[in-house]
Amino acid sequence: MTESYHEGQRALQDRFDTRRLADRLASAAGDTFSAETARFVEGRDMFFIASTDADGAPDCSYKGGDPGFVRVVDEHTLVFPVYDGNGMFRTLGNVLVNPRVGLLFIDLERGTRLRVNGDATFVESGPLVESYPGAIAAVSVRARAIFPNCRRYVHEYRKVASSPFVPHEGSEPPVPDWKRDPWFEGTLPAGDPALDPDRPSAPSIPQL
Repeated sequence: MTESYHEGQRALQDRFDTRRLADRLASAAGDTFSAETARFVEGRDMFFIASTDADGAPDCSYKGGDPGFVRVVDEHTLVFPVYDGNGMFRTLGNVLVNPRVGLLFIDLERGTRLRVNGDATFVESGPLVESYPGAIAAVSVRARAIFPNCRRYVHEYRKVASSPFVPHEGSEPPVPDWKRDPWFEGTLPAGDPALDPDRPSAPSIPQL
């Protein structure tokens, strides 16, 4: 991965005398999931994904689900579902114009981190999407670089509860209450569950 360092990164490595350290760390990176890194990824119930548009404007998003919602399907590729969101499609829209993405997986109880940089593909339909209950689409990411990060600045947290909005086979998640706010009246897509008056809702945005 040393060849992926650009001149700005190299300039700072040289300024702070960390080029040797950076090169040693880069030598541990690869584009292949090991059994250990695959288990780590598939054991997470959340991750962060960074993307950019065609002009390089960045965006970062949180993705959550049940452990196993991210799957390593071969030694170079992981996949994850796309669930109903706010309709802006910032990450997926970016993927359509610039497939390069960066994913960060964190075990907040132990501090372990893993980064996966690669090329994302939007999957709109088919067996992959159908294999995820409640998914409206899926994303496949072919890894270019897989590497761990130092854990020292990760604060220790404990999980309190799973999100009630994560879809499960045979059950319907509640509607996020913000979709029924009068401010959004007339904006929801046809067939949105929030348009069904019999579908229960639940708070999804805390009161500040």
